[in-house]
Order: sequence, then structure tokens, then C-alpha cells
Amino acid sequence: MVRAVVTATTTTPDSKRVEPDEAVVETTAAELAPLYRQMLAIRRMEEAAAKAYSQGKIGGFLHLVIGQEAVCVGAIAAAAHDDYAVATYREHGHAYAKGVAMRPIMAELYGKKTGLVKGLGGSMHLFSKEHNFLGGYGIVGGHVPIAAGAAFASKYRNDGRVTLCFFGEGASTIGGFAEGVALAALWKLPIVLICENNQYSMGTPLYRSLAVEDVSLRALSHGMARDRFDGDDVVKVKRRIAEAIDRARTTGEPTLVEVVTYRFRGHSMSDPGLYRTKDEVEEWKRRDPLSRSRARLVELGMRDDELATLEAEVKVEVDDAVKFAEESPPADEYLPYVTKEES
Repeated sequence: MVRAVVTATTTTPDSKRVEPDEAVVETTAAELAPLYRQMLAIRRMEEAAAKAYSQGKIGGFLHLVIGQEAVCVGAIAAAAHDDYAVATYREHGHAYAKGVAMRPIMAELYGKKTGLVKGLGGSMHLFSKEHNFLGGYGIVGGHVPIAAGAAFASKYRNDGRVTLCFFGEGASTIGGFAEGVALAALWKLPIVLICENNQYSMGTPLYRSLAVEDVSLRALSHGMARDRFDGDDVVKVKRRIAEAIDRARTTGEPTLVEVVTYRFRGHSMSDPGLYRTKDEVEEWKRRDPLSRSRARLVELGMRDDELATLEAEVKVEVDDAVKFAEESPPADEYLPYVTKEES
């Protein structure tokens, strides 16, 4: 008798933790407060962008990172300023966490000349050489070999930099991902490959897109270090990614890290997310990294007036960025940037 092989579950995502017996990660208000502020700023920036999109002020596609903020904030907090970050089209939060100001990010979403790339890139193509943010990319999985290339350049120059490459679980089935991981392992590149597993590849649930749901297991076939954990505690993300960054910086070896998270909105603003139940979304919202961090700050002794001041500062920053974007001049035509008239 042949025993059937179970390759995947057939249920929608629940709130079961990857590490059910996890211990509370030790931290201080001094460490957590700036991380909470970054996550709050990203959340409010994304909400403001969603509002502007619904008003027709932002065009094209708009992919929000709401619900996943702890991953980009925690991971980038563990990195150095000179380290590179490469992300997907859901990258507004990553750019902000890397140090890019909110004004040029919002202006870019609006397609304005004062935007991060002069309004010519839009939501999916933020880029900042100054902050070593090497771009958001619209081709699923296509940026992983690019990140491997950045890491190869660092190894070639021996500059001590580490590359953080963010991607979704859907990208792990793409050829570009396989190529990038293979080269990172073969050449021992200083890169940390971070899978932001938000449970859905666009509108396709995990069990319909992956035969084996643990993306980090892909590392084993390459002899690569791996890690897998929940992404609702920003300090935990910072600690665990720091281990991978240290490995890359000291030994030059890559790590594949899977952080299990959840997006509260649809794949993009054009996606109403009807493939998910309200109960499912609400269950995951109870693990919201933002509210969890705020509650932890209260436990650590941060006063209500201090939190109110921090949150008021974020509101001012977001309102200022929206006003700046709305009052900025529109982007130039593409033509002057791609052609040069003969004298």
C-alpha cells in the first residue's frame, strides 16, 4: 500500500505562531520607541497614500505595507547605513526605514517633480543612492539576482557592506529567485535574503501556491544558513536579522530568512481582498505589530503624554508630506531624460 504524501495544508491562514513557545524579547523603551515611531509613520503614510489614491491624486498601482511594518523596520534597524537594501514594489516603508524622508516619498507617489526619482518612477520604483536603497522592483522575483549582484560587488570591493533583499513568498517560485539564491550560496555572498511571507501571493493563498509552505527550507539545498520566525515583534525581527547580518559581514556567507507576517489590505489598492474572510483579517489584526509595540512601551514605563507627543509628531510629519506633494509641480515629460538633441 502506498501512503499518501501530504505536501501542504488546505486551510486559510490562521494566527498560529511559527514559534508558539516564544519568550518575550528583552528590550528598553529607549530602543523600542524609535522603532515604534518608524512603524507608526509608515502606517500613517500608507493610510494617507490610500486616501489620496481613492481621490484620484495618485495613479497607477499602489501596494501598501500596512500590517507588515515590523519586518522592514526591524530588519533595516539591524543594518548599517552603508548596507544596501533591495525591495519589491511594496517598498514605501522600506525606503522610509532606510532613512529616506517622507516628503520625497509622498511626492513620488503623486508623480511630482520633487519626488524621490523626479516623479518618473512612481509607487513601485523608489530609489535612493544617498541612502543605499537600491530600488523597488515591479517584476516579481526579478530583483533577487540584482541584490545578489550588489552583494557580489561588495565582496569584490571588500567594502564590508551587506545587502538586504526583501521579497514575498510568491517570489520564491520564480526563476530569478532560484538564480539569485544559487549564486549567493555558490559565491558566498554577503547577503540576507528576507522572505516577507504575508500569506498571499496576490490573491492566492499559501496552500495553493507552495507545495511546502516553509520557504526557508529552500536554503538547505544550497548549504545555506536559514531562519524562520513570526514578524509581529519588531525587536525580535531586529535581533534575528542582526544575527544574519553579522554572519554575512564576518564570514561573507548568506542567510535565507522567512518572516511570517500578514497584510491587512488587499494586494494593491485595486484589490478589495474578497478572497479573505473578515474573521481571518480580524484575527491577524490582534497580532498587529503596531499595537503590540505600543502596549509594550506602556509596560516599559513610557508615559501617556510621551506617547501622545510622539504620535502628534508623526501626524505633523504626514500632513506636511501630503501638503508638500500636493503643492509640488508635476513631473517633467520622460523625453528629456531619455533623449539628447544634437547641437
